[in-house]
Amino acid sequence: MEVFILGCGGMMPLPNRHLTSMLVRRDGDLLLFDCGEATQISLKKLNLRWKKIKAIFISHTHADHITGLPGMLMLSSQVHRDEPLYIIGPPKVKAYVEAQLDTLDMYINYQIVIIEIDPYQREVVFEDEAYVVRNFPLYHRRVCVGYSIEEKPRAGVFHPDRARALGIPEGPLWGKLQRGQSVENQAGETIKPSQVIGAPRSGRKISFVTDTLYNPSIAKDVFGSDLLICEGMFTQELLASAQEKHHLIAKQSGQIAKDAQVKQMGLIHYSPRYMDWELPKLLQEAQSIFPNTFLSRDRMHLHIPHQEDETSPNCQP
Repeated sequence: MEVFILGCGGMMPLPNRHLTSMLVRRDGDLLLFDCGEATQISLKKLNLRWKKIKAIFISHTHADHITGLPGMLMLSSQVHRDEPLYIIGPPKVKAYVEAQLDTLDMYINYQIVIIEIDPYQREVVFEDEAYVVRNFPLYHRRVCVGYSIEEKPRAGVFHPDRARALGIPEGPLWGKLQRGQSVENQAGETIKPSQVIGAPRSGRKISFVTDTLYNPSIAKDVFGSDLLICEGMFTQELLASAQEKHHLIAKQSGQIAKDAQVKQMGLIHYSPRYMDWELPKLLQEAQSIFPNTFLSRDRMHLHIPHQEDETSPNCQP
């Protein structure tokens, strides 16, 4: 999987810092998380194809997370889109989209499917053959949700040396074993797939958290993520202001990442009060709790590899 940070700012766009938006690419599918102003610009600069966006996930209906959506909808009519576009988010997303379609008198030549989710539940809100997207509650002044995209488990690793040792030569029988079928070896013994294929391998997980008070439950929802993209809007000295406005300070983001045992975390949704040269303050505070933290930047491109288990192949007799 790949992650593209289309914008990393909060509240208002700056010349070099677009509003928060993250895109995940998996085997050609594009999934967009939040759609602030200038999302289109980053998509264009990164040469990402609008028509490949399968779904747009909105965290909440504050302007800095959703006002890029009308332009995206209009643009999609210009790229000969064939597949439905799913727009998923908490209550009021449907009313917002329908009002924009009506007020701007948009020409839409494709199907838009709007799904409003219960922001207080934890459930699968989008599913493909290879992955699911789950939502979970966040704690903002307006109903707000976070999201995790999780790959479904993959088949275990096939071990040719074990197959040969059990009397199965290379050929069609290997294919049958890898498809989950038992076979007979040259001695007439039944060989099960579990004897030559390791345990199922977990898929990757990417989580997106923005605009929320600190709450220990968030760590449970993003637990084990290969990548956590998490709001870090203020430094410690502005804790009172962050709590009043229902936002995270960078240290709290680090605590979530540590408790969730994520592999790495990228901060996002910076307050416009911080110029670029001041952002390392946020980074240092988060790293004091969770060292494997980085600063998200506009148009950052991240590759999320599979974390293969290098221990025992875990084949069963």
